[in-house]
Amino acid sequence: MVDICRGCVSNLKKYVPGRTEEEVKKEFGLDKVVKLASNENPLGPSPKAVEAIKDYASKVYVYPDGSYRKLKEKLSEELDISFENITLGCGSDEVIKLIGETFLDPGDEIVTAWPTFPIYKHIAKLMDANVVEIPLKSFKHDLNKMADAITDKTKIVFICSPNNPTGTIVTQDEIEGFLNKVPDDVLVVFDEAYVEYVESDDFADALKLFKDNKWNNKKIVTLRTFSKIHGLAGLRIGYGITSPEIIEPIEKVREPFNVNSVAHEAAIASLEDKEHIEKSRKENFKEKKYLQKTLKTLGFEAEDTEANFLNVKSPFCDMELFDELMKKGIIMRPGSLLGLPGYFRLTVGKEKDNRYLCDKIKEILAERKGNDANAMNN
Repeated sequence: MVDICRGCVSNLKKYVPGRTEEEVKKEFGLDKVVKLASNENPLGPSPKAVEAIKDYASKVYVYPDGSYRKLKEKLSEELDISFENITLGCGSDEVIKLIGETFLDPGDEIVTAWPTFPIYKHIAKLMDANVVEIPLKSFKHDLNKMADAITDKTKIVFICSPNNPTGTIVTQDEIEGFLNKVPDDVLVVFDEAYVEYVESDDFADALKLFKDNKWNNKKIVTLRTFSKIHGLAGLRIGYGITSPEIIEPIEKVREPFNVNSVAHEAAIASLEDKEHIEKSRKENFKEKKYLQKTLKTLGFEAEDTEANFLNVKSPFCDMELFDELMKKGIIMRPGSLLGLPGYFRLTVGKEKDNRYLCDKIKEILAERKGNDANAMNN
């Protein structure tokens, strides 16, 4: 490590992205590879968004409108909030980073669950702040213990709902009890990247909490993204919703032109295509149920989820399954890399890809059974 590097940076762990289809094809000499590892929308972006991307391609020599007024006005209309309540980022990841850079001093604390989205921890450590991790309880946030963990050093609490990698949510009753315990000077950040996939009536919608006068004294931030159901992960665009008092210092930290013009136009067009969003929701629900049912018959246990991925318990080592599936052209995310050894995270894909996955799992199980039989005979 370079000697002049900040000490907290020296201790950071580098993010390791999942394998790409091209890498796996080349390594194993495969013609077909199905990626079910990164929770993308298998239907892709809205056709309207694609057209917007094409239409704007010739204009990319011009800097974006740094205020991003058009998208903010569209979001304001869609979500029934004020223009001044919105900040944009290069993915919601960047909004998380901006929050950390704006509010965390060395020695401050954040409280978060574990396992959950690792960027919260990463950003805290980048700012030389301390991380208090509260283990999940039955794969869900243990909000009682998270509230008990808050001290006078706590600046931010991060709540991922639906949670990545488990797909679980926090309920309205749970979050109201939690907020009643949180001091008014602590920022409560709700990461709702998968909110459009939620079906439960008990889901604690952070945007509704933010708009509820009952919680006016609380510092609530809602994070959402165009990477998941909108299918714009490659364009990197997300947003945060909170009070102008919190937006103002974040805007001082945000770099100008942090969202590119193509992403801006595609996001506006995507919001206009309600049909594509509903189609994506329905397809996810149908295929999620298929995978849960089929995997159960094969000896796997898929937990209930409110997202577009499954947290699945494997009957054998998740890293072994990861390797064996990859050799057959399936990429998933082993739980050992996510803090859940013995499990794996599986994106709900297209109908044909989900059936291809199940066929390959059947092949692996048959091969393992044959290998076990041969070992016994020998």
